[in-house]
Amino acid sequence: MIYGMTKIVNLSFEAAIEKVKEQLQKFGFGILTTIDVQETIKKKLNIDFPKYIILGACNPPYAYKALTIDDQIGLLLPCNIIVYEKDKKTYVSIFDPNVIKSLNDQEEIHHLAEEIRLKLKNVLETI
Repeated sequence: MIYGMTKIVNLSFEAAIEKVKEQLQKFGFGILTTIDVQETIKKKLNIDFPKYIILGACNPPYAYKALTIDDQIGLLLPCNIIVYEKDKKTYVSIFDPNVIKSLNDQEEIHHLAEEIRLKLKNVLETI
């Protein structure tokens, strides 16, 4: 199953993170959480791991609307974006909200997922 939209970017890892944050903000998303996977794995397991960041993004109006339709949808929030290095390239992947359609049978949620997907796709295209 493909559950994300991915792009290889011509930016350093650090520059890609800043660009992602900047573009998310332009499309009405804020960052609620930042998880440095590389740092966590090193600290907890003493294993070297490539650069890998998970950003938890939220668009409050969309989150509110989704939660008023289905209070269990919070299990799928916030929307995760990952920035990571692999084979000397920088990748940006964004969770595809259309995946929610396979988990939820409410038409209102399906329409909302499609709206959010379009915004996130625009974010990815502008990076």
